Amino acid sequence: MATHVSSPSRALPRIQRHLRSKGPFTGSLPFWLLLPTLLVVAAIQFYPGIYSIVLSLQDRQAGQAIWVGLRNFERILDSAAFRESVGHTLVFLVGYVLLTMSAGLGLALLFNGRLKLSGVYITLLFIPWVIADIIVGLIFGLLVVPEYGLLSPIFSNPTLFPPDGLSISSDPAPKPWIEGFPFPPAPAMYYLIVASAWRSLPFTTLLMLAALKTVPREITESARIDGASSVQVLWFIILPLILPTMVVALFNLMLGGINGIGLVFTLTRGGPGTATEVLSMLLYTVGFGRLEFGRAAALAVIMAAINLLLIVLTLRVSRTEERTA
Repeated sequence: MATHVSSPSRALPRIQRHLRSKGPFTGSLPFWLLLPTLLVVAAIQFYPGIYSIVLSLQDRQAGQAIWVGLRNFERILDSAAFRESVGHTLVFLVGYVLLTMSAGLGLALLFNGRLKLSGVYITLLFIPWVIADIIVGLIFGLLVVPEYGLLSPIFSNPTLFPPDGLSISSDPAPKPWIEGFPFPPAPAMYYLIVASAWRSLPFTTLLMLAALKTVPREITESARIDGASSVQVLWFIILPLILPTMVVALFNLMLGGINGIGLVFTLTRGGPGTATEVLSMLLYTVGFGRLEFGRAAALAVIMAAINLLLIVLTLRVSRTEERTA
């Protein structure tokens, strides 16, 4: 006697109807499966954020919370330390982003060509990426120790840096060109920019290299046959095609530069004086140095608003690039 076996395509609707008949929670099964993860994310992300907002409206003294409203925000925005740290942050971001983007693009163009042992070089490029910020800061700090630093004889040479050489850890900033804006910065700020760019260079280079791999060689070769120079091919063909990736890299560097504290803390600690006290370092100083948790929370909320603005701009620019592509 022949046995009738139903095919999987016929059995699937019966299984779906069986599952729907089990109760109201069946249709939302994916949500219930994700619920533990969502609770963990809420516990470690949303709760501290909400608590910071509440804390920014209070003044903690001797373990007692005094409700002060927006007074912490007024004190932060009116303080000279905040205005100075904003200037230091802008100077740091401009130098850090320009150096990292230009060096990353140059290395990506080099690796994208027919370079021998490019795989080995790309592997070596990962080294700064896997080192923690604190370790990078300690290494770069040891390089310029006056007594035994590897680079200290170079910086202390009066022939290279007249008249008395250069001290990364102690030389103050020169007189600013514009009153109230810290430019030109102290030597320690230049050194901090170089160390930060070295730390972020692998990620930016790999982003650029991945974008360059998507540029059809037929287009660039046709342009060269038509007489375009290498600079013209780069400016008019390659850069417009990889512009969305460059925008993502730009905003990623800006977010990391605003929020990064590890390198600043271990390399300069905001010094000499306050020459490298960026916003993240000011937040640490106010919160853990002076124990003014209300003002620190207000500054954290201000920085969170800046981060949110940068994220919104990133999404807006990315969508615009997708529509025009």
